[in-house]
Amino acid sequence: MDIIFYITAFVTLVSTLMVITRHNPVHALLYLVISLLSLSVIFFLLGAPFAAMLEIIIYAGAIMVLFIFVIMLLNLGKETAIQEKEWLKPKVWIGPTVLSAILFAELFYLISSPSATYLVQQTVDAKTVAISLFRPYLIGVELAAMLLMAGVVGAAHIGQHKKTTLHRFLKEEEVL
Repeated sequence: MDIIFYITAFVTLVSTLMVITRHNPVHALLYLVISLLSLSVIFFLLGAPFAAMLEIIIYAGAIMVLFIFVIMLLNLGKETAIQEKEWLKPKVWIGPTVLSAILFAELFYLISSPSATYLVQQTVDAKTVAISLFRPYLIGVELAAMLLMAGVVGAAHIGQHKKTTLHRFLKEEEVL
């Protein structure tokens, strides 16, 4: 069981380092999804299946959709179509695919193993998580929500500015 934890921790560290070092935001998002999924496997191994599911549903699901929406807002113009063709090359998706396959193999092994020692540990239920989130950590939860909203508003503002600048540039091209 310890080896699975260490492999998952290694995948988490590698994918998080790849998030930080990528120049292309879509590549960073792919590695961020892998990092969040591997973190949920760590939560599962530590006996917190509810926290693992929250990690998948909220972060790897909803927050990633928000980030992709922001990237879609910021990438306007014809150069985006050329950039999307570059994203479909194997060098872009082979790294996240290999890391995902490692996580999938570990999870399959954990579920199919007859000695399910990870389920013997005390689990955390939804009521305990809700009480801890909305009593002692209420300010942190509210600040995180405000930070995400500020990111969405900022991305919409930058996207609108880029769009109006592009339209002005195209009108000047027509005049010349």
